[in-house]
Amino acid sequence: MTDRDTSGPAPADEERREGRHEERHEGRPGHGPERRIDIAGDAGGPVVAGDHNVVIDAQHGSTVTLLMEGRRPRPVRRDRVALLPRRQNAPLGRDPDLARLATAVRDGGPVQLWGAPGVGKSTLLRHAARTLTPERDGVLFLDAARREPEDLAQDMFEACYETRGYAPSGPELRRLMTGVRVTVYVDNADFSPEGLRTLMDAAPDATFVVAGRDRSLLGDGTALRLDGIGRAPALDLLARELGRPVGAGAEGATAGDLWETSSGRPLLLLRAAALTRLEAAGTGALPRPAEVGDLLPLLLGRLDDEPLRVLRLLTTLDDAELDVGHIEALGGASDTALLCGRLVDLGLAEQTQRGYRAVADVVPALRERDPEPFPVEVLCEHFATWIGRPATTPAQVEQHARALEVVAELAERDGRPELAVRIVRAASPALARSLRFGVWGRLLDLGLPAAQLAGDRQAVAYFTHEQGIRSLLTGRRVMAAVLLTEAAVLWRQLGDVHGANAAAGAHQYVPSHAANAQGTLLQPDGGASHLASSGPSAGPSAPDPSTAHAAGAHGTAAHPPATPMDPGTTAHTTAAQHTTATTHTTATSHTAATTHSAAAPHAANAGAAKAGAAKANSRSARRGSRSCSELWAIQARKITRGRARRARAPRVRARPVPGPPWRGPPWCSRSSR
Repeated sequence: MTDRDTSGPAPADEERREGRHEERHEGRPGHGPERRIDIAGDAGGPVVAGDHNVVIDAQHGSTVTLLMEGRRPRPVRRDRVALLPRRQNAPLGRDPDLARLATAVRDGGPVQLWGAPGVGKSTLLRHAARTLTPERDGVLFLDAARREPEDLAQDMFEACYETRGYAPSGPELRRLMTGVRVTVYVDNADFSPEGLRTLMDAAPDATFVVAGRDRSLLGDGTALRLDGIGRAPALDLLARELGRPVGAGAEGATAGDLWETSSGRPLLLLRAAALTRLEAAGTGALPRPAEVGDLLPLLLGRLDDEPLRVLRLLTTLDDAELDVGHIEALGGASDTALLCGRLVDLGLAEQTQRGYRAVADVVPALRERDPEPFPVEVLCEHFATWIGRPATTPAQVEQHARALEVVAELAERDGRPELAVRIVRAASPALARSLRFGVWGRLLDLGLPAAQLAGDRQAVAYFTHEQGIRSLLTGRRVMAAVLLTEAAVLWRQLGDVHGANAAAGAHQYVPSHAANAQGTLLQPDGGASHLASSGPSAGPSAPDPSTAHAAGAHGTAAHPPATPMDPGTTAHTTAAQHTTATTHTTATSHTAATTHSAAAPHAANAGAAKAGAAKANSRSARRGSRSCSELWAIQARKITRGRARRARAPRVRARPVPGPPWRGPPWCSRSSR
């Protein structure tokens, strides 16, 4: 979360107590220094997500407990929000578009600006955020590039409330944000219609103004298409960038042809002026209209070694943004801020709220010219060391999460999955503490297959465990049951009692219907209590000899008193299910379950000739009587066994190709999960 141009500085000791990090850095050449305050949760201790208290553990997996009555955080509403974008030149030729935008915002929104890349959407949106009259409670500017709607919703909450380490649940967030009248400007909001609704539903009374490439605002609201600027503003833009008037003769005709060929897109006109400035003094001439499509190769061919090295770093990280400190450490430039400002002036990079990133079409152009990327080993070593420093805050790690994601992908693609594991393992605790569960999930999804390829069984257990914790915190209860059960098995195979107990302790907060779908509710001591999805409750089953035998290898399989569950849920135990386990290997856990149905005929009552038919009828009757949750439980056990086999498999280089997802029978919908 980035706060710019706030009303007044807080004392230094107050900022430390609030978990805020302040830094000053120079803006673009010609502008003064900008003040930035990063609002973040406490870097240590527990965090609260919904109804759960979470203690982040980077070694054995996080632990979860339910909030005690009266211990829910009480965030304090801020009087006014003023999180503005950086200062910039006023856009030329956009007065009619600004007037249309102001009218749509005044009518109540939501409003969407959409158009081709380079047409000037971000410039107009930033200008509107600084000039248009905001709602009663202030204005908020966000950059949504490669971010999830849920993470942006948390940004809005932390901007409007004084809070530390608290991510409210969806209903609680809407309750807190109801009545908050702010104007929210969201750049690079390339979401689906469902994603846009998710974001806007998080703040029911806010006015949203979003910008993206394609039109995705459907139903209520106003979608404004942005086209190129007119001829006269285009000539004024060229004159401003050249620092001199555009001649009325041949140069004026060339400028007019450039405007027509570029369709008035400001980015292409900026590059044409930049290429002219790079010529020797007094010899610069505007490029011919036929060269508009070749502006990028021409610009790249004029760059020196230092800017090329920095641009190579930015294009290696694709669409990720990087702050000046990282660019200076990795690129080795003498004056990084000035150099990055020069790349922005050339139309090769863009300055964001958090740093700099390459313009989208520069990435393939530079890779075609110089296909060798920045060394992935250097990137991994730099970021892993930086994350491990005590001064690095969770908010700073979250701000560079997209860069970390790209680095992990590059490492795995380069045949170095162990480097990807190192990056994700280092970043995961900080991302969890930042309470940005969307990007945390993306990193975990990269870490698990990388750990499997690297043969790192401890990392496989850790990533599986954290995926289960995240699923529990985000309301995906069935998936949480599957993953936490699998994590407990993996921790036990490694002999990590602490990790197994943490997974089992979190599993007890899965509601009974989700636990029934999984089939097994783990107990914190390492044992298991088996649940049926339907049928009358029965007393605890007698200890099975094979279960008692297995307890010597995996711990005592005792059955403590019932563990607390979500209100309104009931666990039904049955004596017809039991667990058998072998002691010759700790890598296999066999679960055998028997379900008796009153509608199934008994094969013992039939003759020997009818035994096969009776058996088939019994199977068919049992299959027909199974509920959707039981069918999902069967598939969940298959997934668990498959993941355990992959974790034990020898290291391979090829990435496994996932098969089509199991969708269940026609009568079973995913809502039953």
